[in-house]
Amino acid sequence: MSGPRQPAEITAAFLDACHAELNALKPGNVHRHSAGHGMEVFHFEQAAKAAAGPIADPALSVGKRILRATEASVAATGMNTNLGIVLLCAPLAKAASETTFDVGLRRRLGNILSALDVADADDAFEAIRIANPAGLGAVSEGDVRAEANRLTLIAAMHIAAERDRIANAYVNVFADVFDFALPALHAARAAPGADPALSITTLHMSLLAEVPDTHITRKYGLETALDVQREAHALKSSWFPVATAKSLSALLDFDAKLKQSRLNPGTTADFVVTTLFADALIERKHS
Repeated sequence: MSGPRQPAEITAAFLDACHAELNALKPGNVHRHSAGHGMEVFHFEQAAKAAAGPIADPALSVGKRILRATEASVAATGMNTNLGIVLLCAPLAKAASETTFDVGLRRRLGNILSALDVADADDAFEAIRIANPAGLGAVSEGDVRAEANRLTLIAAMHIAAERDRIANAYVNVFADVFDFALPALHAARAAPGADPALSITTLHMSLLAEVPDTHITRKYGLETALDVQREAHALKSSWFPVATAKSLSALLDFDAKLKQSRLNPGTTADFVVTTLFADALIERKHS
């Protein structure tokens, strides 16, 4: 069981997760091997630095953490680089600092998510409007553009869960992270001769091969996202179980192909950061 974390620990875990994700080759995303989609590694570093304080601020609600982190990130970069990361990491950060329930991180997270209210929704919706993510379409219920949307945040996430993987994470208490991504990360790290950055590459490819990326789905449709998923699965199967130095050429080719087609599996990258963040919050020893 992991005890409550101090703000400095949470800040460090968040920054470490963001930087580790950028250091790994993740086909289709921005990373140290290749820029893309009009963005550079620098933009993501600046956004992470700007968001870290609000994410870890114990005085803020989940919604306020999302809003303040998004405001700071957009102000620092002039663009949306990390809305998905912020949406996923804000409740995890609050759960990590929670002192009122003597239970593990995942159960604390469940309690936090179930208590999200209308104020959290108002703040999160404002953050989404500020970030203005690509492919955000209009919906009949729970539209973030609505002037008077009186849903609680968890109710809004239930409405969006079928079409958005981040919303679905709120509904299933981050099952993709705890039940799939963390075991995949640990297995990659435990492989003989494991390389830290390539372990994260393996995590990215495992997530991308598991389900269609909803960022790609929003922009280009489900069939395109399924094509990317199938290609990721085939590529991963060719070097199963983990990526190695011999995998780099094929991974770089896949990366270039996705970027040439303007296909950015951004939701997958969000889950990579969140998985690394959760892993640090669980594994760090509380002094």
